[in-house]
Amino acid sequence: MAHIGEMLPTPIRDDFPNVLHEVEHAWIPLSDGTRLACRYWLPEDANENPVPAILEYIPYCTRDGTSARDEAMHPYFAGHGYAAIRVDLRGSGESDGVLEDEYLKQEQDDALEVIAWLAAQPWCNGRVGMMGKSWGGFNGLQVAARRPPALQCIITVYSTDDRYADDIHYMGGCLLTENPNWSFAMFPSLARPPDPELVGDGWEETWQRRLENTRPWIIDWMKHQRRDEFWKHGSVCEDFSQIECPVFAIGGWADPYTNPVMRLLEGLSVPRKALIGPWGHQYPHQANPGPMAGFLQEALRWWDHWLKDQDTGIMAEPMLRAWMHDSYPPRATHDDLPGGWVGEPDWPSPNTGNRRFHLNRDGLGDTPGPEEAAGVASPETAGACTPVWGNNGNGAPECPVDQRPDDSLSLVFDSTPLEQPMAFLGAPVLELEIAADQPLAFVVVRLSEVLEDGVVSQVSYGLANLCHDEAHETVTPLVPGARQRVRVKLNDNAHRFRTGSRVRVAVSNAFWPIVWPSPRAVELTVTTGISTLELPIRADRAEDAELKAPPHAEQSRIHPRAPVVAADPTVARFERDVATGALDFVHEEDDGTTRLHHGWTFGDRTRRRYHIEPDDPASARVDWHGLQTYIRPGVFDIRIEATQTMCCTETEFTIRATLDAVRDGRPVFSRRWLEHIPRDGV
Repeated sequence: MAHIGEMLPTPIRDDFPNVLHEVEHAWIPLSDGTRLACRYWLPEDANENPVPAILEYIPYCTRDGTSARDEAMHPYFAGHGYAAIRVDLRGSGESDGVLEDEYLKQEQDDALEVIAWLAAQPWCNGRVGMMGKSWGGFNGLQVAARRPPALQCIITVYSTDDRYADDIHYMGGCLLTENPNWSFAMFPSLARPPDPELVGDGWEETWQRRLENTRPWIIDWMKHQRRDEFWKHGSVCEDFSQIECPVFAIGGWADPYTNPVMRLLEGLSVPRKALIGPWGHQYPHQANPGPMAGFLQEALRWWDHWLKDQDTGIMAEPMLRAWMHDSYPPRATHDDLPGGWVGEPDWPSPNTGNRRFHLNRDGLGDTPGPEEAAGVASPETAGACTPVWGNNGNGAPECPVDQRPDDSLSLVFDSTPLEQPMAFLGAPVLELEIAADQPLAFVVVRLSEVLEDGVVSQVSYGLANLCHDEAHETVTPLVPGARQRVRVKLNDNAHRFRTGSRVRVAVSNAFWPIVWPSPRAVELTVTTGISTLELPIRADRAEDAELKAPPHAEQSRIHPRAPVVAADPTVARFERDVATGALDFVHEEDDGTTRLHHGWTFGDRTRRRYHIEPDDPASARVDWHGLQTYIRPGVFDIRIEATQTMCCTETEFTIRATLDAVRDGRPVFSRRWLEHIPRDGV
């Protein structure tokens, strides 16, 4: 997941130790004749005094998509004595070729050549670091596992080690709507034209090849509904020992990629550090919820240690630094959240101990009650209080709201009011004795804090496909009514419940619009008394008071840009049909139209509608519409329009998609897709 949102205001710094030289466009030649486009910054005297190189390698277009973000970061590194390089993947931006899917072996192979090329440049001293957020965080781990000789260390931000079960695709074996959603986010972008000012007369041939090869990736993703080799490729959790260079992993509690940080700390054997803040899916110096943090300064400390052999103190600090949330009321948006920084010298932590709660018929208890059957048959509309899987971190209304409406559609277990604060750090775990009345079903578990005024603030949630084995490789239809023991690991978090609050566990069988519904309406039966919740309780430590907080956020200055058409605010609203109970979630994002200082003009607008009816899982449907604009004055005015629809029956998924390109008001390309894909255990 890597949507490029608006950046939040961050203090500007341009008083760097080194005078900068910027190369707006250059080619990196590959062995097969393909050229990758890059933009880079370096100290003015780097040819005389070579420096280490820092690589960010993503498909989001240096010319437009991430240009502001690139300018806010990479000159900062260059100003402190590095060559900072932003490279567009094969088939993206101004690079040659076609981008056929995410994280392919070809992408990694190209990266190995790029790193070797960087190390051989006269301005590089042969030492390379790699960094990236989301896609760039993924491929940083994947390339590190390939062990290129020049790669000395990486920083991976908001990424995953597990492409199947802890990414946008099949979380806990459950089909996320983010799976087709992210496919569509990339779909029209794959058809983007390169800028003729940079690539010259061959731009039209490159563009035509992209148009002809663009296809909705969701078609392939839906043909792999189990964890198979398709997903194991690029999942570094398959063998952590392949990574031999130091790793700095960064996450945000509002971002969906926090669990991998903990797994990396536990699974890797190389020098490693982690920083987890309250942030959504933006770099920490630009992210909401806050407080923001000085990511660039922290990154420099990492680079200086591993690429310049300077003792910056970073390796003497705790292995994990994490933001511990204090209680806060739920809202769709937050600025700065309450809390403070805590540190752990190792992970798993020796400073946490599990507290067990028993799910009893009368609530969460310290001792087990009698075994009783408690049923829940949530309507398919349950889940609306958590409308999006991933908070983009740009201040849009994407945080979970008061959970009471969804709790009324769930099986709920409350503790008694807490007599003192209680903090946990890590992953809550539910052990459920559970049965379903259908052969295919999943369970959703939400952990919340019930504040003294009755408002319910979500703390974490977890998903489990009940018919999958632990590896998500084998599907075994459930025997209706048969009890089974299911372990549901919730997302890692750090949260302090306040005195007087109650801990709440809510169990449901629907979570729309995040999770695609089961083939049939489901009723779950939980056996109370022997079902449990374990919280990794963490007592306050004296060392936390001495822990140095990350520095305040700052960034380098970006080039001027002019809004041609102002962006509209993000729309995230529900529409309910009073007569039928049908629920539609409408999500609209608009970046407006922007002209950059060199004249390149671009715009992007996306509209999504998620439809469900309360008693009909086969009514699930998501419609996407996107319009992208690219203008090179005097050469072209191009509009790329795309649509995608995904719907289902009890036995199959249907995907429809369209792609149309118009140049200077004249249609130049049009294609249609229709795919029927059998359901396979989801």
